[in-house]
Amino acid sequence: MSDLSRLRWRCRRGMRELDVVLLAYLEDSYPSAEPRHQAAFARLLELQDPDIMAFLTRRADPPDADLTDVVDAVRTAFRHPAG
Repeated sequence: MSDLSRLRWRCRRGMRELDVVLLAYLEDSYPSAEPRHQAAFARLLELQDPDIMAFLTRRADPPDADLTDVVDAVRTAFRHPAG
């Protein structure tokens, strides 16, 4: 299984809303993201759904700059999908 396929599988969450938002980033932005942001996205996927949702809805701040950058990019990819 490729890294992208593994990440796609990890984007499948308990909350349908997160599935849609995370997959939009994975498909549209992840392939061209800097390696440190790709690593941060993988770390984001290790978190619990309520934590990810809190970051995406600005109810909580991510713990470091790379996660903050990725969360911002996830929001942007969802609002402005490529294609």
